[in-house]
Amino acid sequence: AEELELLERLLGLPGGNKYGVQGERKVPVLQTNNGPGLTGLMTIAAHLVRQARKEQLLGSTAEEKAVVQQWLEYRVTRVNGGSSKEDTRTVLKDLNIHLEDKVYLAGNIFTLADILMYYGLHHIMVDLTVQEKEKYLNVSRWFNHIQHYHGVRQHLSNVVFIKNRLYTNAH
Repeated sequence: AEELELLERLLGLPGGNKYGVQGERKVPVLQTNNGPGLTGLMTIAAHLVRQARKEQLLGSTAEEKAVVQQWLEYRVTRVNGGSSKEDTRTVLKDLNIHLEDKVYLAGNIFTLADILMYYGLHHIMVDLTVQEKEKYLNVSRWFNHIQHYHGVRQHLSNVVFIKNRLYTNAH
């Protein structure tokens, strides 16, 4: 629910939505005034984006929309679903490979996938050692870029990435 409140603020929505969680897996629920609530992170997030009239965050072309959807699903199934160190390593490895030649998850455009993946990985990135951050260099570059994207980080702690190496191999 906290992520959705962060997203609400980022989108410039007035807030005041009532969020809850459902079941063992703590699936987010948005209580709406008219009728049944909305269930699921992706569903609620996409609803908020449309409410804010920022549909470009969902992708512009059919392909971009599909890629955004794919990463949102990955976020819910792999990042939220994974709990072991091994799961975390797999997620970081997957992302590192994907981001090798991309600025954002959907290529060259900033989307909802970047925002929610950032929020989902924040607690993981905070705990990484300098060596681990260097091992997943593309993830670190992407994460650092997103945390400095206007309005994204809000009250979340700034994750520090060392930009200069103290020792180089050149003598």
